[in-house]
Amino acid sequence: MELQELRNDDNVSSTGNLMRKQLIAIIALALWLFIIALSMLLSNRIDLELFFILCFVGVLVIMQFMEPSYVKPKYLRYIRYLIVVGIVIVGVIIAQKIMDILELKLVI
Repeated sequence: MELQELRNDDNVSSTGNLMRKQLIAIIALALWLFIIALSMLLSNRIDLELFFILCFVGVLVIMQFMEPSYVKPKYLRYIRYLIVVGIVIVGVIIAQKIMDILELKLVI
């Protein structure tokens, strides 16, 4: 009986820790996005490509800190798909910037 109660308490504790981690991650990401937007507004330089890249870096850092060490949750697979899509978009942005610097045009 006591062993079962301890297991139930342990599950509640781990669920509470997970919820706390998720809340911290949401607040950290919101704060990061606010800092980026505010700095762009104050510098009078609003660039959506730069905003996307900095947001993506923030998401990657937060995911690295939030990822559990020993257990791989199911939702992590879907987040990894989003990360791959983000990496592809960042690669396209970098390729466009390189082509602008070299003054090349893409002919299709």
